[in-house]
Amino acid sequence: MNDTSFNIEPTESMLMIQQLARDFAEKELRPVVMKYDESQEFPLAVAAKLGELGFLGAVFPEEYGGAGLSALDFTVLVEEISKVDPSIGLSVSAHNGLCTNHIFMFGSDAQKQKYLPDLCSGKKLGAWGLTEPSSGSDAGGMRTTAKRDGNNWVLNGGKTFITHGSVGSTFVVMAVTNKENRKEAISAFILEKGMPGFSVGKKENKLGMRASDTASLIFDNVRVPAENLIGKEGEGFKQALVILDGGRIGIAALSVGLAQGALDASVKYAKERQQFGKPLAEFQAIQFKLADMAMEIEAARLLTRKAAFLKMEGRPYTLEASEAKYFASEVATRAANEAVQIHGGYGFIKEFPVEKLYRDVKLLTIGEGTSEVQKMVIARKLLQ
Repeated sequence: MNDTSFNIEPTESMLMIQQLARDFAEKELRPVVMKYDESQEFPLAVAAKLGELGFLGAVFPEEYGGAGLSALDFTVLVEEISKVDPSIGLSVSAHNGLCTNHIFMFGSDAQKQKYLPDLCSGKKLGAWGLTEPSSGSDAGGMRTTAKRDGNNWVLNGGKTFITHGSVGSTFVVMAVTNKENRKEAISAFILEKGMPGFSVGKKENKLGMRASDTASLIFDNVRVPAENLIGKEGEGFKQALVILDGGRIGIAALSVGLAQGALDASVKYAKERQQFGKPLAEFQAIQFKLADMAMEIEAARLLTRKAAFLKMEGRPYTLEASEAKYFASEVATRAANEAVQIHGGYGFIKEFPVEKLYRDVKLLTIGEGTSEVQKMVIARKLLQ
């Protein structure tokens, strides 16, 4: 029997995390959201506070300095942060779900002991390098290479669109180690800021998510110790697919949070804004928009939590993660669009939060696998 049912009622732990994250977002993020958006500055002071609260080591065991939260707890955490500032929600999701998780899931005991405590505490930020200028959705087109040279691997190439690219200290990077066998061509390595030949390239000037650091990485004969290979040679691509599955749950939760933030702002505005002698909220056209937003957001939330539940249970969740990521990101896009429409002209200016949400949201249908890639994954699973 393939029972994938789960309890839709939030647990006591989820409610506790929700309140903690909500308080943090309102107190620490809302007053500075537009400051960091305008300056495109990564908020290091905010990141330090996230570390102090355990949010940067949320899903990892206490033995490594983590908070030991469940996958379901994590969806609530990311959702609440993202309601106020999706840029910070993206940082929390990426830090937990990509670099740190790759080392936790596939690293040796020595690698975990060396790197995880600083990552879980937020003392160091993690970045994950898969995407390249010539290989986005087609990760198999990767050109960054790693060649064995005695007790080292020598990396050459570059990565692009890397979250925490310029502020990160610990990097998990994928590189081609076997050009002859496509299925076993890619391996994963741990790099550290300051390694000779390893530099940060262009910091991207983005449409949205502007407080989330995004930059390119450059590798010019970077000598990486052999013990920094994660797992075995040729396992990197398989590892990356597993990491992406988990990361998609994080992006789905981020999407739900952004959409909920758009709905909350729209409800507030509709109650306050007067037109033709009565609040916007009394017009059926506005009511229908709000109703559609609320319904779709709740459906996205349930899909996201189902995927997280399966992950937490140690059961297969590739299909559910893609469904959640695809649906939630598209729902968030519609919600942000409708929120601007409800606000009218005020939705187009920066004094109201929906303007930023409208700019932030588009990344969610692109990052960690485009909507088109999610459809491919879903269809492939259905046709197996």
